[in-house]
Amino acid sequence: MSRYRNARDVLPESLIREIQKYVRGEHLYIPQTERTEWGARSGARAELERRNKDIVQHYMDGIAIAELAERYHLSEERIRGILYEEHRE
Repeated sequence: MSRYRNARDVLPESLIREIQKYVRGEHLYIPQTERTEWGARSGARAELERRNKDIVQHYMDGIAIAELAERYHLSEERIRGILYEEHRE
């Protein structure tokens, strides 16, 4: 989702000249001052958290790891990782 913008569209000419003293004709990354966590904006993070809680609950209800892996289309190792992560918290 990387979008490049022309500096002339967003920066004053005086600032562009100052930056050109240090960098000419190269791509320059300017980090954000505040970042949102992965998936926070799209809702993907919340969806995965809900799925993981469901997996833990199903496991506690007696559903086997192999069945959970098949049901959620994950490897048994990933199911174990989810169960371990939830247990640590």
